Amino acid sequence: QVQLVESGGGLVQAGGSLRLSCAASGSSCSINAMGWYRKAPGKQRELAARIFSGGTTNYADSVKGRFTISTDNAKNTVYLQMNSLKPEDTAVYYCNVNYRSGFKIYDDWGQGTQVTVSS
Repeated sequence: QVQLVESGGGLVQAGGSLRLSCAASGSSCSINAMGWYRKAPGKQRELAARIFSGGTTNYADSVKGRFTISTDNAKNTVYLQMNSLKPEDTAVYYCNVNYRSGFKIYDDWGQGTQVTVSS
């Protein structure tokens, strides 16, 4: 099992920036991808951004050009730089890691960090 510790959420005005961090630790495994999902009140959880082990990235259309996902492989940490934030970005953001251990594929989740963007 992989443990994920998130940090960096908070309250910011529209147009502002926040940087989320997620550090992974735990048993030996091969990470396939790390990403950030978000869940706004009354909505389903959705992918915000994801980065694969080879460096390929995916972004939700709503965050393209504003959010940037990156990793520090030496620290097993994934970051989400969020710029030009909008009130509709308000959500709980969850870190996710998809990894292989033995012959199985797993998904583990962080506890979530609240991001609130005021208008």
